[in-house]
Amino acid sequence: MKDRGGDAPAPRTRVQRRPVHGVLLLDKPLGLSSNQALQKAKWLLRAEKAGHTGTLDPLATGVLPLCFGAATKFSQLHLDADKTYEATARLGIKTSTGDAEGEVIAERPVHVTPEDLARVEAQFTGPIRQVPPMHSALKKDGKALYEYAREGIEIERAPRDVVIHALKITQAASESAGNAIRIEACVSKGTYIRTLGEDIGEALGCGAHLTSLRRTATGGFGVAQCITLEALEAMGEEERLAQLLPAESLVEGHTIVTLGSEDAGRFLSGLRRRGTWPDADHVAVFGDTPPAFLGTAHVAANELIPGRLLNPIEIQQILLNAQQTEATP
Repeated sequence: MKDRGGDAPAPRTRVQRRPVHGVLLLDKPLGLSSNQALQKAKWLLRAEKAGHTGTLDPLATGVLPLCFGAATKFSQLHLDADKTYEATARLGIKTSTGDAEGEVIAERPVHVTPEDLARVEAQFTGPIRQVPPMHSALKKDGKALYEYAREGIEIERAPRDVVIHALKITQAASESAGNAIRIEACVSKGTYIRTLGEDIGEALGCGAHLTSLRRTATGGFGVAQCITLEALEAMGEEERLAQLLPAESLVEGHTIVTLGSEDAGRFLSGLRRRGTWPDADHVAVFGDTPPAFLGTAHVAANELIPGRLLNPIEIQQILLNAQQTEATP
């Protein structure tokens, strides 16, 4: 059937999905939401299952670990990880959203000295309390706060305890008239950098909003390890798969326990195993025949207690994919 404009468009080719397991370290571009970036990467890899490890605003760029297949079971570990950011904040102007997307709601003169920056830097380093912004994905009665904000509704939010592990505030040399600052911060989970920028602006007596934000690290992953969507798109299919880190990259720093084949099978069935292991809260468990990541656990009173586990099909697929990769010239 034809429409009035001419020939009907050709039907879209349906992507044949497949089991893909691993972690892609993406340098998220400006302008895309975390979910939009995830869906594009998922389409490029033809992956059946995918998830990300915490959102970045569309106006933010930088490190966004994307989890595929079995790796999605361990994404929570990086939701809880410390993160490092670089941001630029414009002083003297406060916006409705705390960033450049919002409407200007207040303007004040700027009189900031290097001593002021040093004072505020010390003030915001260490444990602090933050009130989450209305323009955030936090939910109230099943509805995101930013949805209320778009309707002009203000919801009362309880302050949160967060930790600023390291903070450096300097004049942004590229900005004119000294009306911008550069913020480098290593922070605990749950920290909002937009709110940090606004609070720093208030402490300086002039207000502020973020004009740029880049995540440079999360957990043990840094921006130098990341790949862009453009680079991924330019690759062939096997090259794209080769960019994936194994699921166990999400549990680096865990205590390692290796099990023989019989114990590995029982462990994967959810059974506790007894051994001479010391107590440990975070354990990565591997099988030795064949060598394979089995999942996470903790040890208490010499018992290895299963946590999040891969299933036998996932392990077989990972081993098969590894064999095929090794066989590819």
